Amino acid sequence: MIFKRLHCVIILALVMLSFTSCKEDKKIIKQTEVTFKKEGELTIFKSDSTQVVLDIEIADTDFDIQTGLMYRNTMENNQGMLFIFDDEKPRFFYMKNTKIPLDLIFISTNKKIVSFQKNAKPFDESSLPSNAPAKYVLEINAGLVDDWKVNVGDSVRF
Repeated sequence: MIFKRLHCVIILALVMLSFTSCKEDKKIIKQTEVTFKKEGELTIFKSDSTQVVLDIEIADTDFDIQTGLMYRNTMENNQGMLFIFDDEKPRFFYMKNTKIPLDLIFISTNKKIVSFQKNAKPFDESSLPSNAPAKYVLEINAGLVDDWKVNVGDSVRF
């Protein structure tokens, strides 16, 4: 009888131990911060003959285009990301995993600004269409299109 009780206690203890040992420790995974890497310069030539010069990071591979400015905490006002596509067609962007609000400037093959999407909200997955065919897209901090008084028809050089 004592042997049966001891046997039951041991089995019960083993069962309880197996449940507690299955508990996984929660690990905190810290994401590596992605920082700006200057790969060129871009100049916006405005209709009033003034210019805006930016340092740009270029997104021209599938990975870079799909990642864009995701996971970044900040970007300076003299910086932007230029997306370069193989062809000119209507473009659609979204702000998935993008932490900073942006203005998107859509640019044609002949490097004329064709449209904007201003003040794109962080983490918003709504479609941000170009509303005109574009080969290039420039992302800058939100509000700068208005601050710089950039207009459709202005040109860029990079």
